[in-house]
Formats: sequence, C-alpha cells, structure tokens
Amino acid sequence: MMNRTTEGEYQMQDRTTLSIIQNLMRDYASQTGLAPADAHPWRYLWTDAFAVCNYLELFRQTNDIAYQDLSLWLVDQVHQVLGRYRPDDLRKGWISGLSEEEGKRHPTRGGLRIGKELPERGPGDPSDPKEWDRDGQYYHYLTKWMHALCRVSRVTGEPHYNVWARELAKVAHARFTYTPRLGGRKRMYWKMSTDLTRPLITSMGQHDPLDGYVTYLELQTTATKDFSGAGPDLGAEIADMAKICGGMSLATDDPLGIGGLLSDASRIGQLMVQNGTGYADLLESILEASLLGLDSFARSGTLRMPAEYRLAFRELGFSVGLRGVAGLQQIIREHTEQYRERPNLPSLVEDLMHSIPLADRIEQFWLEPGNRETETWTRHQEINTVMLATSLAPMGFLSV
Repeated sequence: MMNRTTEGEYQMQDRTTLSIIQNLMRDYASQTGLAPADAHPWRYLWTDAFAVCNYLELFRQTNDIAYQDLSLWLVDQVHQVLGRYRPDDLRKGWISGLSEEEGKRHPTRGGLRIGKELPERGPGDPSDPKEWDRDGQYYHYLTKWMHALCRVSRVTGEPHYNVWARELAKVAHARFTYTPRLGGRKRMYWKMSTDLTRPLITSMGQHDPLDGYVTYLELQTTATKDFSGAGPDLGAEIADMAKICGGMSLATDDPLGIGGLLSDASRIGQLMVQNGTGYADLLESILEASLLGLDSFARSGTLRMPAEYRLAFRELGFSVGLRGVAGLQQIIREHTEQYRERPNLPSLVEDLMHSIPLADRIEQFWLEPGNRETETWTRHQEINTVMLATSLAPMGFLSV
C-alpha cells in the first residue's frame, strides 16, 4: 500500500492510504478526548508517543498545520495528565513535587505515569495478578516519550521539547538503574511506583537497556547538532547504559520485541550517518538477533490464526520495525565506508528484506473491517488504531 522508489526509500502515501491514516488518527483523537478536547481526556503514554509521531508525519505529508497542532496539544495533555498524580490519589500536583509554575516549565522531571486503569499497589501491598492493569511508570514507555519529544523538537525547531526529553532521561536513568547488593553489573527495574521511589516489578526488561542507549544517543545528537547542546548532558548516562547493554542476549520470538529491535536498528543506522562514528558492532548484533526471532515467529503460525486469537498492536509493532529495513539498506549502500569492519551487515539486511511481505500481510489483515470488530481489537482499540496508522506511515516514528 506504500509507494517506494527503486532504492527502497519511502515516498508519500497514495491518496487512499493517506485517507485511511487520517481517518484512523481522527478516530483516535475523538476516542481519547484530544479533539474535540475533553475535560477529562484519556491518556496512555505508549499510545500517545506513537500518536505524536503519526501527527508529525501527517503534517509532513499534507503540510496541514492542524496536524502539527494536534501533536503539540497531545504533548501538553500528556504532561498535564500523566505528569501529575491520578485524580483518585491522595497526593496532588506534579509527581516531581515541583510547584505549579515550576512543574509547567519542567513537566517531565518526575517522569510520567503509564496511564493504566487501576491505581498502583501501595507500599507493603502483596503482589497482585492485576499488576499489568495498575499504574506506575514503565521505563520502555518513557523512552518512547523521549523519542516523541525529540521528534517534535526537530520538526518545530523548538529546543525545549528536546530539553524536556533529556530531563526525563536523567530522572528515568537515575531511578530505574541500580547496582545489585552483591555487586556486579548494573541492572534496571521493569516498573517503578508513580513517584519513582520504589520498584513494583524488579525484573529487567530484555530490551530496556538497548532502547535507553539508542534513545539517549538520539537526544544527545539532536541537542548537539540542532540546538548547540544547551540543557542537560547525557554523556554519563550513555556510557552507563552501554555497559549495561554489554553481552546481553537480544533474541526474542515476541513480535513486538522483534519490531522494537528493528526500529532500534533503523535509528542506529541514521545516527551513524549523523555522528560519523561507528555503532556497527551493535547494529550487527541487533540484526542477527532479529533474524533469529523472525525465524521463530514465522514458524509459530501466528499469522494464520483468526483475529480472535491475535493481538493487533503487537503484530503492528513488528511490522513498523520491518518497514525500517529498506531505509537501513539504503543507508548501508550509501555509506559503505562506515561498515567496512562489518562486511556481514549488507547480507543480514538483505535477509531481512525477504520478510517485508509479512508487514504487508499484517496490515492487510487488520485493515479488514471484520477483523476490527473482534474483542481482541475493540478491547485495545486506541493502541491498535494508532499502531495500524504507524505501520502505514512509519517514518514519523522511525526517523531521528
């Protein structure tokens, strides 16, 4: 459904696809109280991060300033809602503890809530089977929001969005990373309390360190090249995260996890060009892990199942990552000098190119109206809607 040049670069969508994306994002705005604005909008950090990028991409493709305005309104709503304590929390105000005015100037200094339906577990409360429905903070949601803010900063030319992203990176890194009591390499918590004072899930997300490392690099690169580096410096956090990433196993058969790896690979390829420096060894490890995961996922038979047994947003996250492979191939072809030490990279990307039809297959499946009437779609309607739009117009999210 997407036009491409012979080199694999993304062009503008055809009118039919563009209309579908516009309708999807119009539905999302209405469903969540963004436009028309609701007094009590429903905000969810992961979905909103992708939505910001989608609106920026619609602005790029249509030159309609209304889409840029929607991205900025959404940023403001997220900070006003998820940067503060829940209405049913006894605590009030900004979760950073800053005063009202200072909080507006630095809305990300306390992190941002997930936006889950249920409140977080209290201190001393036993573990809860409904933990996944409870609020708090997820590191991998925060990195998505950092990336969204950075995209806003680059599109608008306004540096404060990038500063907010780096302020968020600073507090997230400080609170989510820790050194085990018995020593050894630093680790990360999966989930923290709303005020970032205690872990709610102590295990580490498999790709959280990688996602943090790539995102920190993106924020720092943008700050240095576009805005003269004003604001917090992430040099120490980048070095710290590189150590945490060292030697980690990246392979996964989870489609959303594979998509995340491929999205990180796309961003690394772009950062290599911008920085003129090498992350080729890391890129090779990510691509090898992605191919292993793809093989396992292809053999699982998931894409042959009916909609009732599938989770659209996980599959669409996978297809978003696949959409970045063509651009990565183009980068490697145009900048061969940066990849001499890793001669396997072109063949790894070529192998991944063979899987791109899976993205077409996933998109076509979820564009079928009947498949969007099942409970698995309607139960997660907002995130599914946004992820389908992202897959159809992925460069808003994949660009750095």
